[in-house]
Amino acid sequence: MSKSLIDLVEGDELGHTDWITIDQQTINQFADSTNDHQWIHVDQARCETESPFGMTIAHGLLSTALMPDAFYHLIELDSAKQTLLNYGIDSLRFLEPVRVNDRIRYHVNLENKTTKSTGILYRFNTQVEIENRDKPAMIGKFLMLLIQ
Repeated sequence: MSKSLIDLVEGDELGHTDWITIDQQTINQFADSTNDHQWIHVDQARCETESPFGMTIAHGLLSTALMPDAFYHLIELDSAKQTLLNYGIDSLRFLEPVRVNDRIRYHVNLENKTTKSTGILYRFNTQVEIENRDKPAMIGKFLMLLIQ
């Protein structure tokens, strides 16, 4: 169930998204978009013999790039009256590789919000869970600016 962005208060849990499967096509499309074709991401045959993971892994930044879409599933935004901008990332760590065909989901909570002359700045603690793994793929503090 999504929550109204404007009504959030510090510490509010937005919950988690549905699971997203990271398949090879998604990894390849991201590689094409970023021009990062390192073999560990796109060469399945080589990964089977040379990678410590035995398979391709997603780019760390892929889970970061998917975060805004995941976020929009957790909040309510009146796009006729409100504009939400990605404002930046305060911290970002990749803790566990996402292997091909892993399923991930995003957990988000509001750390704080600050009123600025341009709108309301939200700082969200975000974690990317990998199904059936103890360690998250990514943790980060994402900033979003609500312009009303």
